[in-house]
Amino acid sequence: MSRSDGGPGRLMLASVDSTNAEAFRQAPSLTGPLWILAAEQTAGRGRRARPWTSPPGNFHGTLAMRVAEPPAQVALRSFVAALALRDAFVALTGLPESFALKWPNDVLLNGGKVAGILLEASGDILAIGIGVNLIAAPPASAVEPGAVPPVGLLQETGLRITPEGFLNALAPAYAAREAAFAQGGFAALRPDWLAHAARLGKRITARTGTDTREGIFETVDATGNLILRTASATLAIPAAEVFF
Repeated sequence: MSRSDGGPGRLMLASVDSTNAEAFRQAPSLTGPLWILAAEQTAGRGRRARPWTSPPGNFHGTLAMRVAEPPAQVALRSFVAALALRDAFVALTGLPESFALKWPNDVLLNGGKVAGILLEASGDILAIGIGVNLIAAPPASAVEPGAVPPVGLLQETGLRITPEGFLNALAPAYAAREAAFAQGGFAALRPDWLAHAARLGKRITARTGTDTREGIFETVDATGNLILRTASATLAIPAAEVFF
């Protein structure tokens, strides 16, 4: 699982329940960052424990790493991962205008969701789960009404790439963004994230549990909160489902 060039190790699996779950099983022997890639997930999941469709040919991977920062700082790696994903997509397709970042942790392609990120932590182990619709996307009926429809990289761009090939672009992209984050924190990445933010300055809907707020997406603050300007107040929202 180690690499001779000193980079993160790689663990390739034919099938696994969840690459994030595998990350925690690997924890006792984890001596450095480890990318876990599975050809198939049998129990993949997204945010809020939603099932994540994992057909063969799509990317189902997790970066497992030890962390020492406070939880709030660790959580900001969702922005690190989102920027790295966009970097990889742009490097592979040459289509920078086609990819945008949807707060808090999705990547959009031509307005549809092409990739999602799920961070989970246990003790000092962080699992950064990443799912990418490389060759297939779930039908629009599989997501809740009003949600961004899923799209596939192959269908939207004509690029056919294997999960291993995608990891070859994603791993160095993440390493570069992680180095910037380690050096300068979220402040080093926030301007770039905002430069590619979907619907910035436009009206959105943010749902938190049973509470729904509508307003203008003004910015993301220094701690990663979404700043929403409503008719009556300006709100800092730490977590929500965003609808366009």
